[in-house]
Amino acid sequence: MSKQTWKGSTLLGPIPPTMVSCGTVDQPNVLTVAWTGIINTIPPKTYISLRPERFSYDLIKNSGDFVINLTTKDLVFAADFCGVRSGKTIDKFKEMNLTPEQASQVTSPMIAQSPVSLECKVTQIIPLGSHDMFLADIVAVNVDEKLLDVTGKLCLDKGDLVAFAHGEYFALGASLGTFGYSVRKKPVETHCATPMTPANKQPISTIPVTTTPKKPRRRTLDKQKPTTNKGSKKNKR
Repeated sequence: MSKQTWKGSTLLGPIPPTMVSCGTVDQPNVLTVAWTGIINTIPPKTYISLRPERFSYDLIKNSGDFVINLTTKDLVFAADFCGVRSGKTIDKFKEMNLTPEQASQVTSPMIAQSPVSLECKVTQIIPLGSHDMFLADIVAVNVDEKLLDVTGKLCLDKGDLVAFAHGEYFALGASLGTFGYSVRKKPVETHCATPMTPANKQPISTIPVTTTPKKPRRRTLDKQKPTTNKGSKKNKR
C-alpha cells in the first residue's frame, strides 16, 4: 500500500451527523453537529464543538444543556438543512416539520422523530481555536420502544442510522461482527460425538453400518487316507 503525506486536517470518518436541539419546547432550535463523541464511560460524558458565532452557541451556554438526537435516513435531509441554515432568521423545527418534545432532565427539547435522544448537561467549555468544546454529562437517554426486542435489548441496527464521511451522508451497512468476536471461543461441535458405554468405555457408533452376514461353515468329518498294507500285496501275489 502506497500512501501520500498531507498536512494535518480533520479527515476523520465516518462520524455521526447528529442533530443537537437546544432552547425550549416553546422556542426550540436545532443545529447539525458532527464534532461529537463519547469521552468517558463512568460517568457517561460527551462533547460537542461549536463555533462561537453560531446562533445556538449562546443558547446552549446560557441554558447549560442540550440534547443529542441521532439522525436516521428519514431525517438526513433535515439534518443537512439544519447544518447550513441559521436559527437567527428561521424556525428550523417548523421548516423541517420537526416536533419538539419535552425532555426529562434538561430544558432543551428532544426531537420526537429521532429514535435515540441523549440529554446532556454542560460541565465545562474549553476554547480550542475555531471551535469551543462543550463537555457534558449524559444525564438521560431516551430510546424508541420500537428498537427494543421482547427481552428489552436495544437493537440499534433497526434504527436506520446514517453516517457522515468527507462531505457525504451514508446509510449504515450490514453487520460485520460484534464486539470481542475476534477472540471469542468457538462453540464445541457435538453432533459428531459418540457416546461411551459405562462398562468398557468403548465408543458406540452412531452411524448405522450395513454388514453382510457370513455363511455358516459346514462341519465335515476328515476323510482318512487309505493305508497301504504291504503284507496283503504279498498275499495277492
